[in-house]
Amino acid sequence: MAYLSASTANTWLAASRAAMDEVAAANNIEIVEFDAQFNPALQQQQFQDAIATGQYAGIVLVSIAGAGAIPDVEDALAAGLEVVFLNQVVGEDFTDVEPQVPGVAAAVFEPPFVRGERIGQITLETCADFDPCNVVYFYGIRGVPLDEAIRQGWDSVTAGSNVNVVAEAEGQYLGPDVGLAAMQDILVSTSDIHVVLGADQSMQGAEIALDEAGRDDVRIIGFGGSSYAVEAVQDGRWYAGLFGAPFTEGRLAMEAMVAALAGTDTGGVDPALSVPHSGLMFQHNADDFEAEWAG
Repeated sequence: MAYLSASTANTWLAASRAAMDEVAAANNIEIVEFDAQFNPALQQQQFQDAIATGQYAGIVLVSIAGAGAIPDVEDALAAGLEVVFLNQVVGEDFTDVEPQVPGVAAAVFEPPFVRGERIGQITLETCADFDPCNVVYFYGIRGVPLDEAIRQGWDSVTAGSNVNVVAEAEGQYLGPDVGLAAMQDILVSTSDIHVVLGADQSMQGAEIALDEAGRDDVRIIGFGGSSYAVEAVQDGRWYAGLFGAPFTEGRLAMEAMVAALAGTDTGGVDPALSVPHSGLMFQHNADDFEAEWAG
């Protein structure tokens, strides 16, 4: 089986690969990984190479190009390969987990719009003590379809509530330093803040900035479910988080591939439905969660 990874170095996908290896070993499947290094052109070449060899019965794809990968997927299906999507939408609809290419055996990911809705639910509970509740919203990368869909889902839940966005920033999924600098800038111009939310990496930086400013009154919401985030919620340093489950995601994708090779299509699978509380993590339930990746 060919595994077309977006990046071998990515720690989230490394956790998914570990789960895939376990399922593959139990089912006499050999995985050959292609590392696209977050390069869409390289991934397309690897996709075509995998099809051309004729050596593979199936492909698990973590798409970098999104809908742009559809022609390659159709080529793989035409060549008789089973295809499973992992982690990323391949298509234009970010609200649904069902495969958007006819013939694809399964798609395993949390739909970005639904992720945003879940973060919105967490935000409403976190904001319950404030009216208005002044929120700093961190995008991952502003303008990309994934992050815009998350924001649309969040807006759909928080619209008309006491939630009031007073500042926005961009964490770029690049670790604490970017979040730290962005939060420092925001604190210079915006002091009336109740809640800050964003990806775990950004929130690690925001936490440092808030600590330096003596702002232990600001509630932090992370999304990712990294080991740092789970411990921070358990300890009460962060108020809440949306749990992410890359090991579970990889296991479900590989189980779907095993089923496909046996002639059964699984369809869309939202991994958040396989973890406690649909991934909505607060201090009162944080002990129910066990981190599946380091962050």
